[in-house]
Amino acid sequence: MARRKLSRRSCSVALLDLDPQGSLSLFCGLAKPAEASQSISSVLSEDFSGNWPLAPCWSSFKLKVDVCQSLQQPLLKTADDLVSHPRGPYLLADRLADYPLPHDVIILDCPATLGRLNLIALGACTHVIIPIQLEPKSASGAAELLEFYFIECRRLRLNPYPPVLGIVPNQYRPSQAIHNEILQQLPQVLKNLQLGDARCYSPIRFSYEFSNASGAGLPLQLYRKTHAACQDFQEIAADISRLIGAK
Repeated sequence: MARRKLSRRSCSVALLDLDPQGSLSLFCGLAKPAEASQSISSVLSEDFSGNWPLAPCWSSFKLKVDVCQSLQQPLLKTADDLVSHPRGPYLLADRLADYPLPHDVIILDCPATLGRLNLIALGACTHVIIPIQLEPKSASGAAELLEFYFIECRRLRLNPYPPVLGIVPNQYRPSQAIHNEILQQLPQVLKNLQLGDARCYSPIRFSYEFSNASGAGLPLQLYRKTHAACQDFQEIAADISRLIGAK
């Protein structure tokens, strides 16, 4: 999700973890926060005063990346509290408007199970990217997500709807017939849904090195920068760069 249109030679990125599983902490090589005040839950609390609990990551590589981590139980409680909050689905959008982050790009990591945390992400985002594993069950889940998107955008009266940049097929194995079959169907699915300029990105290939990189707390591009799969992300990176006017 890109938030700003800027013209800079490099981008600063904030990652906001709305997934109670806290996978961003593992992915970024960060220890989980010791208490709720150091997590995204504090941002969504009534007494938040603008002090975003951001932890820098990969700074040794001279990257401008900060993470707002999650803790499972506090975030689940926050999700329950959103039911009775008068601004529940718009709470994250309110925080970003009242206490804007200085980063060029803000990425919201959402839980796979559709619920209240996905709603506050939808209320705050400017663009949507949908990852999809090339398996029948995952393809069905992506269809449910798109149905959720249309229903909730209408219910929240978002105007305009945050555009869907595209679908990102991942864990692609070209030797598996079902992967190729689903991959061939995706462009027509997008066309039928009338998602404007949304595109089906080139698939991200399967590699055990993704798991190895996550175990090391690094993205693949830092863990093994010469790995062929690093090239699979160029289309997405180029589109986001165009959105914010960066190189």
